[in-house]
Amino acid sequence: MTDLYPYLVASLPTLHFGMKPPFTFEQFCEMAHRFIPGKDFEALHTLPLPPQYSEEGDHHPVIRKWIEFDTALRNELVRIRADRRHVAPAAYLRPERYSGPSLAPVAMAANANPSIVSAEEFLDEKRWKFLDDLATGHYFDLGALIVYSYKLMILQRWERIRNADRKLALEQALAHLKENR
Repeated sequence: MTDLYPYLVASLPTLHFGMKPPFTFEQFCEMAHRFIPGKDFEALHTLPLPPQYSEEGDHHPVIRKWIEFDTALRNELVRIRADRRHVAPAAYLRPERYSGPSLAPVAMAANANPSIVSAEEFLDEKRWKFLDDLATGHYFDLGALIVYSYKLMILQRWERIRNADRKLALEQALAHLKENR
């Protein structure tokens, strides 16, 4: 069945950061389920998201590298935010094994942005770029589909942000600020 990877990957529309997602992650999984082996589908369908990141488990190498990168980036943001609030970051940090270039400048640039939405967009652009780099060498295999899936999730996130009720979001943010004073 693995010979259907080229067909599936070649049939997928190219994703670009900022575009409207061509379909949901769930629709993508339904499509992929018909073309890839059950074990690969299970890995794809159950991709870990930030709350479920774990060093444990037998993750595909692409998933492992993604978790290492995203955890390191989130840890840098924790360090900056903890420093700003004068609290120790240790309780909020997750174990990390990322060995790439320092992500501190990325976190500092995002933190310096006065717009929360622009800062999040900047961070997701960096995540997108990392996924582009991670895709190198993965053209018609599970790794390519994993990268595609994470990119699709980023696009879906921004579609939800674009379609959010902004007045309600502002009211909730202001209420949250009042609670934390």
